Amino acid sequence: MSAPPELVKGVPLFADLDKRELQGLASSMKERTFNTGQTIASEGQTGIGFFVIAEGSAKVTQGDEERATLGPGDYFGEIALIDDGTRTASVTADSDLKVYGLTSWEFRPLVETNASIAWKLLQTMAKRLREAEGR
Repeated sequence: MSAPPELVKGVPLFADLDKRELQGLASSMKERTFNTGQTIASEGQTGIGFFVIAEGSAKVTQGDEERATLGPGDYFGEIALIDDGTRTASVTADSDLKVYGLTSWEFRPLVETNASIAWKLLQTMAKRLREAEGR
């Protein structure tokens, strides 16, 4: 099942997409479910997916420190969309979780043809870098 377009539009990276682009992106995202306590992303492990939470909550940890709690409309994994590198944090389901995911090879053509997404992705990366340097 594909993602609801209104969920995807709530992600700042995708807010400027027109209706057709939004529908195309949403239709390429796949539904996944995780049980309470299940790890979705492991810090230091390779990750290829970007996820938007539809239902439930998850916690983000780096090392042994909890960094954030995510809920419906929140997203993670955008760094992996760019470099296919290792995860910078772990994400674990705090409750039963429903997410919609997208792989880097599905995402890349969208960024290459939509400058507003590329710019927002750069802004997000700059913000994350500043936060990391401030720790």
